[in-house]
Amino acid sequence: MNPTVATQPSNSQHSTGPAPRPHVEAYRAASTALAAVCANITDWEAPGLGEWTVRDLAGHVNRAIVNVTAYLEAGTEPGAPFVDGPVAYYRAFWGRHDDEGVAERGRLAGQALGDEPAQAIDRDRVLTMAVVDRTPDDALLRTPVGTMTLAGYLPSRTFELAVHTADLARATGQEVPSGLSAAWPEVIRLAAELAVENGQAVDLVMAITGRGDLPAGFTVL
Repeated sequence: MNPTVATQPSNSQHSTGPAPRPHVEAYRAASTALAAVCANITDWEAPGLGEWTVRDLAGHVNRAIVNVTAYLEAGTEPGAPFVDGPVAYYRAFWGRHDDEGVAERGRLAGQALGDEPAQAIDRDRVLTMAVVDRTPDDALLRTPVGTMTLAGYLPSRTFELAVHTADLARATGQEVPSGLSAAWPEVIRLAAELAVENGQAVDLVMAITGRGDLPAGFTVL
């Protein structure tokens, strides 16, 4: 008689680890690129963008980092509308022309960076990424236009980080960081969705396929 060989029961369910979070990785890439550009800035009072100095512009874009944790900590507001994703977020701002308010908030945020702006921004980046990494996508946060999920809000911050990091690089004579390549697909996708939303799809498609030029002053925001 052959001896009985004990066998282990098969297990068809294998651990695959945590689910991918591409919106988080795009945000991480954009915030890391910002810190890299800021580390090479030597003149924080030089012209930045429009009426902003480099410091003002850096303060403005750093709000895309610090506001994530601030809005999560704020909790939700009873009765606030639910804003379903980044397109709806930007749509809620259309028609609210508060250029002076945006400019002033940028200046105040720049002043808040203190004597070592690059170190302050990198510190904020590290702290915020730690919060984002441990916070579930469906966690709710309070934004100026209503309640959003983290997953719905974060792509709008990646957009701001990537675009203004490129602004900062150009203003300070640096190359736009190659690390932004991980963020550009999400940024471009959101820009295209905004163009469709506000009726600019034909202009955008004709321009990017070499069939025309964008109208003067074209912007999806």
